[in-house]
Amino acid sequence: MIYILAFLWIAMVAKNILFWIYLWQLKEYHLGRFWAHFRTDKGRSLFLNRRILLKFLSILALAFCWYLFIPYFSLSPFSVVFLGDFSKVFVNLISLVVLGNLLLYSFEFIKIVKDVFLKELRIPVLTKKTIVLILASFFLQALFLFWLSQQECVIKSDPTLTLFYLLIFDVLTPVIVSFVVMFFQPLAILSRNRIINKAKKKITIFNRLTVIGITGSYGKTSTKEILAVILEEKFKVLKTHKHRNSEIGVSQCILQELKPEHEIFICEMAAYNKGGIKLLCDITKPKIGILTGINEQHLATFGSQENIVKAKFELINSLPENGTAILNGDNKYIREEKVTVNQKLYSVKEKLDVWAENIKIDNDFISFTVFSQNGDSADFRVNLLGTHNIPNILAAVCCAQELGMSLDEIAQACKKVRPLPGAMKLFKSKGINVIDAAYSANPDGVISHLNYLNACSGRKAIIMPCLIELGNTSSEVHQRIGAKIGQVCGLAIITSKEHFKEMKKAAMKKGMKKENILFLENSELILAKIKKFLRPNDVILLESRVPKEVVESLTKD
Repeated sequence: MIYILAFLWIAMVAKNILFWIYLWQLKEYHLGRFWAHFRTDKGRSLFLNRRILLKFLSILALAFCWYLFIPYFSLSPFSVVFLGDFSKVFVNLISLVVLGNLLLYSFEFIKIVKDVFLKELRIPVLTKKTIVLILASFFLQALFLFWLSQQECVIKSDPTLTLFYLLIFDVLTPVIVSFVVMFFQPLAILSRNRIINKAKKKITIFNRLTVIGITGSYGKTSTKEILAVILEEKFKVLKTHKHRNSEIGVSQCILQELKPEHEIFICEMAAYNKGGIKLLCDITKPKIGILTGINEQHLATFGSQENIVKAKFELINSLPENGTAILNGDNKYIREEKVTVNQKLYSVKEKLDVWAENIKIDNDFISFTVFSQNGDSADFRVNLLGTHNIPNILAAVCCAQELGMSLDEIAQACKKVRPLPGAMKLFKSKGINVIDAAYSANPDGVISHLNYLNACSGRKAIIMPCLIELGNTSSEVHQRIGAKIGQVCGLAIITSKEHFKEMKKAAMKKGMKKENILFLENSELILAKIKKFLRPNDVILLESRVPKEVVESLTKD
């Protein structure tokens, strides 16, 4: 039995090690983001669940019986008279604990095999750093097993005390992995600084290179991709790839891809602390800075809205005297800040430096007219969905104008823009119109997608989780989203419950029926409710992290 138990434990702990390294990597080894995850229901459920509770109770039961009662009963003459056959209760309890955990580990092992087979096992992306973390964690696991093999309980093949030690290591796995991550952080920082310094040195060689920095709480990636398509019509352009927008990702892009022929380097910049954008600016020395917008996103890691504003404006404050700041004129946080360099404001609401009018939405594209303060204008037709893309296009327009392109040239280039990976998509599945916006995860994105949904015909539904990392504004933000859902949707299914009550209350104030805004996590129940509500040609919005089974069912033909 002891060998079976050990085998199952090894598999389970190995799986847990990989998961916790995956979670650290997902949060970019940022302690604030990692800690913020446990303020969500899904984060708390990693510790507050029946499986962990059973293991804690098992540890207490084993400690209670073996370390307290057994020594007392063996030393006290009164215990023999006092106990009688009652001592069998403790023997049976210990046996039950051992068998119960053996069954638990067996079920967990089956789940691991199933997840591997279905490719649902959450493991980190293999990098030099994660390989080191995995090897170090597995080394500690092996070291623990070696220590345990020398203990008397194993030598005597006693599964009870062996189980006690195994359970202790098991429940402490998150702490152990986190210790390993923190232990190697100084080395990671040294390696990071070495890469950053190399990138700084290399980029100074390219005197004719114009660097464009893009930051904001939302719209960074879309603006970067749109701008790259436009500028490639006239310049040799390098852009940062996917979401490699940290100091390491940007530095590696410079070291690996920047070549003498490049004239433009478009650099997406992200940070979760004050000073992060400034560091990226120190590396790249941008001449043009684009600030797409500021909202409450990542407030939990920044600490306050004021810190977010200051952090985003690090890009603008790092521009040289002859630099240009391109700013979203419709964003209240941006308009309140003073800018000392040359600035260009774009808008869909006011006639600023560049603005859009005559906006029309189609199922496959958006069309509008762009006007400039210099009297220039041009008609745009872009193959993207939703008016939320227009500010991103206008930001790119301002930048391209600054680099000498006319509005007509820009409008022609925009015809080549295609939907980005992860961008909102509309398609028909089983007679139902499906808006897939599963990538979005910020307040402004959700509201803009609901505005797009509102313009659609037929009955409307939304499936979404509560948003994360919004700090002390979470309640207010979710009330705002709930109110918009109440205005637009006939059915809303919320898949996490942190702020479900606030959303429901706000939606009901806008006239939504109580029974039509639901908290559901089970994919089968969600699909059953959707099937009952929606009819052919109705429309459903899949927003942010919708359960995989639901997405697959609603998006397949």
